[in-house]
Amino acid sequence: MNSKALKAALENIRYPGLSRTLGELNLISSAKVTDNKAAIALLTVSDESYLTVKEVILEHFQNQFSAMDITKKLEVQKDMNYGDTAQPNNRAPYAKNIIAVTSGKGGVGKSTVSVNMAIALAQLGYKVGILDADVYGPNVPRLTQTDMERIKWNDNNQIIPSENYGIKIMSVALTTPTMDTPLVWRSSVAVSALLQFLEDVAWGELDFMVIDMPPGTGDIQLTMAEELPITAAVLVTTPQIVSTDDVSRAIMMFKDIKVPIAGIVENMSYFIAPDTGNRYDIFGQGGGQKIADKYAVPLLGQVPLDMAIREGSDQGRPPVALGDENQKKYYQDIVDSMLSEIDFKL
Repeated sequence: MNSKALKAALENIRYPGLSRTLGELNLISSAKVTDNKAAIALLTVSDESYLTVKEVILEHFQNQFSAMDITKKLEVQKDMNYGDTAQPNNRAPYAKNIIAVTSGKGGVGKSTVSVNMAIALAQLGYKVGILDADVYGPNVPRLTQTDMERIKWNDNNQIIPSENYGIKIMSVALTTPTMDTPLVWRSSVAVSALLQFLEDVAWGELDFMVIDMPPGTGDIQLTMAEELPITAAVLVTTPQIVSTDDVSRAIMMFKDIKVPIAGIVENMSYFIAPDTGNRYDIFGQGGGQKIADKYAVPLLGQVPLDMAIREGSDQGRPPVALGDENQKKYYQDIVDSMLSEIDFKL
């Protein structure tokens, strides 16, 4: 078997657990046969993916060559001179505006708000990308019905972002063999992956880059503020006191690092019973407004606890795109309020 035949055979192998081949996933960088010895270089993002592909290749070819050298292609070292929050780097010069969407705690619907805000911006005619920076709980692919996709590279060795609902999408969930693959990463590895997604993805020119941050005030939030000139932050909370307590810390973090705060979104604000029309304040009442008043930041909008929003989101059918007029308006009004609060570059 010569080098050309080996590469063709490698590209026809199916990735374990997926319907796509190694060629379709663009995981084979090179294949060379010399004196019945094979040297194969793989293009894989994670070590786990590299080991998975290496194992399946050995299963197919271990008896056909006297030796097989399967390596992970070394990438060009990126500039790792980190910025600081006073003078951040700009690792996304292709984006006119960067919006960081975060929360004090998990489970408040931050990713749902991020996705629907991004789509609402696209509905206004803007070029929008969304980066799922919540690496340990990446939900953006499911919310955008791109969860079955896996990354591909273009001819310039850049990752091609997924696209749906008029926005470009990148998430670490698109790099794992299956959706339930855990990312047992230290924060330094997670940060490096996110920097790669900023610099090595073919985003094109964007009017807005929406970043779905992890909850809290940790390493990723700080690094994004050091490596990107964030135009504005949007903070998501529920009316519940434990949620507003935590979002207070996130507000103070952004104030301390001088990132403008566009405002607060109160999610799961109330529930309207479909049979009676009665309103129930399941998580309390007025928490978002109280926190907005306390820190002198705007309340951009309130989104109720709505079964149709939850069901549509779980199915990758964002309410701002496929919901009824009321559901669309919740998020469109939030975006309109945000655009009126911050002097974006448009």
